[in-house]
Amino acid sequence: MIPLRPGLWGLMAPVRGRIILAMALAALGMACSITAVVALAAVLDLVRGGTPDLPLLDAEASAPALGFLAAALILAGLSLRTVSFIVSHRAAFDLEEGLRLDLADHLARLPLGILITTGPGALTKIIQGDVRALHAFVADSTPLVARNVAAPVVSLAWLLVIDIRLALVALAVFAAGMMAMRLAMKDYATLRQRYDHAREAIQTAVIEFVQAMPVVRLFDDASTSFGRYQRALEDFRLVFKGWVQASGVAGRVALLVLSPLPTLITVLAVGLVLMAGGSLGFAGLAAVLMLSTGVADALLPLMWMSEFIRKSRAGALRIHELARERPLPEPAAPRVPADASLVFDAVRFTYPGRETPALDGVGFSVAPGSVCAVVGPSGAGKSTLARLIPRFWDVDSGAIRVGGVDVRECATDTLMNRVSFVFQETFLFHGSVLENIRMGRPGASLEDVQAAARAAQIHTFIESLPEGYDTLVGERGARLSGGQRQRLTIARALLRDAPILVLDEATAFADAENETLLVQALATLMRGRTVLIIAHRLSTIRDADQIVVLDQGCLVEQGRHDDLLARNGLYARLWQTHQAARSWTLRLPSSGVLA
Repeated sequence: MIPLRPGLWGLMAPVRGRIILAMALAALGMACSITAVVALAAVLDLVRGGTPDLPLLDAEASAPALGFLAAALILAGLSLRTVSFIVSHRAAFDLEEGLRLDLADHLARLPLGILITTGPGALTKIIQGDVRALHAFVADSTPLVARNVAAPVVSLAWLLVIDIRLALVALAVFAAGMMAMRLAMKDYATLRQRYDHAREAIQTAVIEFVQAMPVVRLFDDASTSFGRYQRALEDFRLVFKGWVQASGVAGRVALLVLSPLPTLITVLAVGLVLMAGGSLGFAGLAAVLMLSTGVADALLPLMWMSEFIRKSRAGALRIHELARERPLPEPAAPRVPADASLVFDAVRFTYPGRETPALDGVGFSVAPGSVCAVVGPSGAGKSTLARLIPRFWDVDSGAIRVGGVDVRECATDTLMNRVSFVFQETFLFHGSVLENIRMGRPGASLEDVQAAARAAQIHTFIESLPEGYDTLVGERGARLSGGQRQRLTIARALLRDAPILVLDEATAFADAENETLLVQALATLMRGRTVLIIAHRLSTIRDADQIVVLDQGCLVEQGRHDDLLARNGLYARLWQTHQAARSWTLRLPSSGVLA
């Protein structure tokens, strides 16, 4: 279950305990490493014949004893750091696995319409890119954040214990650097936004240029498309130059002041004065010099890591937004359809984010075993009507009934077993022909699959493939033609053997040879079933039991082909346009206009 508490930290709830442990180990390891510096300073003083007067260390301790202590602390620091990364990486892998499984389960329960409107690219970015970024943050960044927070705290604590005067000197240099950094970052949000927009413009221009290469080579001398890329680069250059100019002086001053050298020079100068006055020993000065740069050295990486943390937060926000999408509500008391009838009862539906309804008060019935064609101009709501049957979305008002049962009162599995779909855009998985057809009924025997393929007019072609039914179809069926892919999806629908069939212009992209085979396959598929056809080629639906005509989301006509022609309404005009398109030729009449 994806944690619903918003924010990056909330999303890490399943492994939060281990993350805290990893951060604590990393911080403790850093404390050991810094404390080892103090012990080494005492060793240096003893080697030169002095007497270390460092607080918290035994004044009688020998150089070997302090050396052993320093070595033990260094070893402990390295060991704790290693263990902290092991803990954080294991937590990251568990979090990644859990999030991906939970997201996949959540997607399986969401309305298909949400997946369509979100788009495969955005979903892939969330499930792959954002989850991977979160893994990297948990595995690598959390221990580093802990170490870089502990380093200045422990360093400052030791500085205050050893000599408060030199601690204040080091802090003064650091404060001056941070003031300069603040000046450099005063317009960071605005400048960063401009920078990100300019980078996105470059990426968009590059993608457009590459994807449109065939068109560019045929119709353009590359000045138009490549010009967009050049302008995007120039805009980026100007934005970046403006950012550098706006923060350049203050930024360079800040980096200079926060670098180790100014701190070391200032602390050394003051320390030598204190040593000359007898109020500071060699060991104290050596320890302060080694510790004084720890504050800036640790905080600067935190500043650079803030960008990575920002991206991780943005990814966590996208994951939460997807997790907040409401799944399809399942009925408390599911009902089973009595037959294969279809009823659209005053259906009204508006796409999320739009104001104009895609369907407005559409109502008609389809008797069991009959064929109903839905036609209309582009954008009339035909495909929307078909996709409401399997609940890609739920209607705003009215109802859709299958076998007398509102689809919202059917269990999802029951509804899907009653309805088969063949869309104009086919989808095949990167598997074998057998696996793709068998998706219609996973437990089907090879003989049943072959029978469905014969009925779909695709068996002979499959047998001609190098490995027959075991041949891989390629990603999205890339090794097959459009008509062959469509016949495979028809075989899949035949194998499913659902009593209701929805065809969304299944022959739209078929060539002449494949269309003949597709029509034969569809005739077999339609036999004995209730069929709803979304049609653009009106010649394919002349013999339908009824034709429903939609326009701008409303039902404007209904009847058989001849009756609708006699009314001389929208259907008649669509038919005349269809007939004119069929008679279109390339001959050039005397007028010089294509006929």
